[in-house]
Amino acid sequence: MTDPIADMLTRLRNGVSAKHTRVDIPASRLKAEIARILQDEGYIQGYRIIEEPAVRTGCQPRQVMRVFLKYGPKGEKVISGLQRISRPGRRVYFGVEDVPHVLGGLGTNILTTSRGVMTGRAARQAGVGGEVLCNVW
Repeated sequence: MTDPIADMLTRLRNGVSAKHTRVDIPASRLKAEIARILQDEGYIQGYRIIEEPAVRTGCQPRQVMRVFLKYGPKGEKVISGLQRISRPGRRVYFGVEDVPHVLGGLGTNILTTSRGVMTGRAARQAGVGGEVLCNVW
């Protein structure tokens, strides 16, 4: 897999479209940070990292991140859109003055900065720029 972040976003997008209650994603530290931000911003209910047993003997057990999706009181989607911005073939960086607003402030962008993974709003407050990973609305 060449772009694990795009794979994560696609799994979330497909899970929300199919009205699943949870989605399993191969775990990594960056994906866990993205899930933490999605939880803090209210887009998902939560996430847990679990160990799946080894498929064959002699293999390592693999870690899986289980993301619990969130819906409104009448079953409407909380996540209406996910868009990958910076990808392996084209990295997108913004300075602190140029960090864009998503849908006029109604959405959230997730950046990786020198101070860690954070939202665009938090990056502007901290006075840092960085690579824009994705937009969520």
